Amino acid sequence: MKTGLVLEGGAMRGMFTAGVLDVLMEHTIQLDGAIGVSAGAVFGCNYKSHQIGRTIRYNTEYCNDKRYAGFGNLLRTGNLYSEQFCYHTVPEKLDPFDTKAFRENPMDFFVVCTDVRTGEPIYHKCRTGDAEDIRWMQASASMPLAAKIVKIGHYQLLDGGVADSIPVRFFESIGYKRNLIILTQPKGFVKQKNKMLPLIRARYVRYPPFVEAVADRHQRYNETLAYISMLEQSGRAFVIRPPIPLEIPSMERDPAQLRRVYETGRAVAQIQIDKIAAYVEECKAAPEE
Repeated sequence: MKTGLVLEGGAMRGMFTAGVLDVLMEHTIQLDGAIGVSAGAVFGCNYKSHQIGRTIRYNTEYCNDKRYAGFGNLLRTGNLYSEQFCYHTVPEKLDPFDTKAFRENPMDFFVVCTDVRTGEPIYHKCRTGDAEDIRWMQASASMPLAAKIVKIGHYQLLDGGVADSIPVRFFESIGYKRNLIILTQPKGFVKQKNKMLPLIRARYVRYPPFVEAVADRHQRYNETLAYISMLEQSGRAFVIRPPIPLEIPSMERDPAQLRRVYETGRAVAQIQIDKIAAYVEECKAAPEE
């Protein structure tokens, strides 16, 4: 039975996920595959390349660097987070992404993007960690209004969280019948309608299906949470989530706040590590369904 790792997004709430993943790596918890959305994609790739500490390291190092993120970037380029700095300078030079380790790890790694022309999710398997894979990760994390549409082949893509925020059903559909799910909101969270919807309607007037996907995202998200709760109760999923709201802005510039959320993820994972390890081993020993 294949066991998967499902990584929700959430901008800098993703530092919680980074903390959890580092603990999993430190305890050699290995899954058959992983799928990340938005921050879950750009931070989760370090799990496949087995680079413990990389996510917290480069985020705290460069969060105040104007080349990394800022409204100046948004005005000049259309991207709040600099495409050149975040997806080339950092992974290629300043804090290299280990493409060799990524490529040689047999674990599958998928990212989710949203096709702006259809409003539907696109699931892409990243095989090598090369420049094209990095571009798919960038597309997954390209938030509406804060990033330009990313064009890859015939696709026009934005934030995967719009179409499929927590892609557990997709993973089940391709054979991952048991999943470790890392959420970035606490138990009981209920997503509300997007307050920026009027701006999104104006900005993406040429893409009505995308606008509608944004408009009803909260309904699909809350329904998915209900489904995950059922999976959790039946033993088909093990869910790791923060105990309380993380209360961190999407573009946090304070390294201490980034580390606070990261350490929260570490603490939650460390408390549950024996249960997590037992769940993964149990899944590996279970017969095919």
